[in-house]
Amino acid sequence: MKVQGSALLPATREKVWDLLNDPERLAKCLPGTERLVPDGPDRYKVAMKFGLAAFSGKFQGSVEIAEKKPPVSLKMRVEGRGAPGFMKGEGTISLHEKSGATEVTYDGEAQVGGVIASVGQRMIEAASKKIVQQFFDAAAAELKASGGN
Repeated sequence: MKVQGSALLPATREKVWDLLNDPERLAKCLPGTERLVPDGPDRYKVAMKFGLAAFSGKFQGSVEIAEKKPPVSLKMRVEGRGAPGFMKGEGTISLHEKSGATEVTYDGEAQVGGVIASVGQRMIEAASKKIVQQFFDAAAAELKASGGN
């Protein structure tokens, strides 16, 4: 499944970059995240609660940040497994200055499998868009709370 889009965040590119690379602040923004702890350079173990339609559960996994080009772009890889199934994804996140704010564009691929995949592609795509929007809403609130620009 292709995952792509963009969002405008109310802060400079450097502040958005700092948020994306601060595990404590990032964990506050990722929907359902219970724990995000370092597991090596630019690698984190993650515990999340996630629900899609009638399926919900806890997932354990990892987040890895690679190919960093501060404060312009990075590649993110995520993996997770839980009772409802698994998810795996990889994508590029790019930051572009835009009138005192930062446009964040993302482009990647995601796979889901197991019982959770049985809900259908359209429902999974709708849920992923909702989760991404929740992340950007939380990131905007976190940036405003920390002074934004």
